[in-house]
Amino acid sequence: MALHLIKLCVGADSIQDLRDWVSERSLTAMAVGLEPHSIHTTRMVPKRVDELLDGGSLYWVIKGQVSARQKLLDLRTVKGADGIQRCELVLGPEVIETASQPKRPFQGWRYLKDEETPRDLGALGDDVAALPEDLRRELSDLGLL
Repeated sequence: MALHLIKLCVGADSIQDLRDWVSERSLTAMAVGLEPHSIHTTRMVPKRVDELLDGGSLYWVIKGQVSARQKLLDLRTVKGADGIQRCELVLGPEVIETASQPKRPFQGWRYLKDEETPRDLGALGDDVAALPEDLRRELSDLGLL
């Protein structure tokens, strides 16, 4: 069973903001001949790497709601110019919307068990996926999605 990470998406006000950021990073990588994925650097290195890379994703919390995910492709330990060890989360280029799920603020990342993850928005049907993001968020807050 896959294990996932969950993290606050600081600076993004919407899924579209996240998509724009990922797209920009992918284009930058492709321009220098690299694979079109984005890298997110964190301070702490996960210990359960094998479980995370066995189909895991990074779930993004946007404005207090788990809203999207990206597949985890790799985890790399790097040392910065300041000598501090960090972890690069190598993420797939696709931002997959999920059903909104409330999440309180926290620092850093956390492990997320497979059974605790929200379903992908596509699994909820085309009618739900066609709703504007703000409306889906409000319906989720009311417990209707």
